[in-house]
Amino acid sequence: MWNNKKPVKTFLLIISTTIFSNLSFADMSVIVHPDNTSTFNPEIIKKIFLGKKDKFTNGQVAIPMNAAESLPSFDAFNDKMIGKSRTQINAYWARLVFTGKADMPKVLPSDSDIISTVSVNQGAISYVDSSSVTDKVKVVANF
Repeated sequence: MWNNKKPVKTFLLIISTTIFSNLSFADMSVIVHPDNTSTFNPEIIKKIFLGKKDKFTNGQVAIPMNAAESLPSFDAFNDKMIGKSRTQINAYWARLVFTGKADMPKVLPSDSDIISTVSVNQGAISYVDSSSVTDKVKVVANF
């Protein structure tokens, strides 16, 4: 007798993996003050958030702001935009701060706090869930 349970199990595994992977990371947006005229690409954003670049392309000082580690955007941003896991990014910043080479980005506890802070600080750059974006900020990248 032919056992057709294996194809069904495989199909269910593929479907559930697809559903849960889509739920784990919502669409995220990198945001800046609406008056920021700089140009952005993933490499510039990555360098700003790794402390390797301290100014935007327009010459203004960049102030990166991270989401709290408890927010889904923290891991999504670091995985997709920076290319590092939570453990890797924390170790990276611990090393830079310990050696005095850089200060860790400020951490904000919620998307609403991020949006309100970025909206009043011309040098601020951060990331939020795309559904949280308002007209008080400018989206420069989506991931």
